[in-house]
Amino acid sequence: MACSSMITLSRPTLSSSSSSSSSSSSSTAPSFLPPNPLCHVTTLRRFRTFRSKSLSSSKKHLSVSASASLQALVFDCDGVILESEHLHRQAYNDAFAHFNVRCPSSSDEAQQPLNWGIDFYDQLQNRVGGGKPKMRWYFGEHGWPISTIFEKPPEADEDRVKLIDTLQDWKTERYKEIIKSGTVEPRPGVLRLMDEAKAAGKKLAVCSAATKSSVILCLENLIGIERFQSLDCFLAGDDVKEKKPDPSIYLTASNRLGVSPRDCLVVEDSVIGLEAATRAGMSCVITYTSSTAEQDFKDAIAIYPDLSNLRLKDLELLLQKVVPAS
Repeated sequence: MACSSMITLSRPTLSSSSSSSSSSSSSTAPSFLPPNPLCHVTTLRRFRTFRSKSLSSSKKHLSVSASASLQALVFDCDGVILESEHLHRQAYNDAFAHFNVRCPSSSDEAQQPLNWGIDFYDQLQNRVGGGKPKMRWYFGEHGWPISTIFEKPPEADEDRVKLIDTLQDWKTERYKEIIKSGTVEPRPGVLRLMDEAKAAGKKLAVCSAATKSSVILCLENLIGIERFQSLDCFLAGDDVKEKKPDPSIYLTASNRLGVSPRDCLVVEDSVIGLEAATRAGMSCVITYTSSTAEQDFKDAIAIYPDLSNLRLKDLELLLQKVVPAS
């Protein structure tokens, strides 16, 4: 393979039961700093602990099931096309400050606007997909906040929906401002791989859990309007009822592309996206980020630090070739 740090793993199936595999890491996993004081340590302990996996230059071969033909290449957006975690976190915290959102979990914290720390947000985004579900989960755990939107914590569900919608709308606009600033670049290799797929006659899609307006803005600014308009399918979180790890967005893409799930290959960056792809019956390669590098990607067929050395022919071989178990 072109990328020496690629790890080839078993091809996923539709079965929800799989044997749990483990591997010992040759390097020590990074120790997490304490989260922002406004983010509670006790809650972090409830998060799933993702097993550290060795990402050394040596290849690891396991068995791959019957071959498939690569007909469609499907990209996630945040984390795959661009490194966006820190940008989203900044936009959320700006929204919390703008509306003076204060959670009642402690008297000291209630005096300051909510602020999601770096380590907390890394784990939050890897547990809950989509912006609105993130806030609903957080407020459900820590208590619904007071703010300039509601002077008292909202109790009726319609008020809670209004609170989250208002925060999300403002956050989305703030995120757009950051993207339009001209300081954000696509991740290495993404544009070349998209162009190779198009030139080879493959279907090309982008499926993101983010809001449609923010994804459109990202794509137009990062991959260019011409590439965006040439996509065979584009789906955002607004287009499906359930967010990742539910497979709905990838099943919908398969249907619109007119391509069987087994002939689609998904590029994701997190275990949430990986689960969505595999539950849809699609193979998935991972290009991890700094916040997802230690996750358990046992169901991915390959893992890359980025796409800079990856070629379309490499992906075709991953689906076509049965790799003997070592």
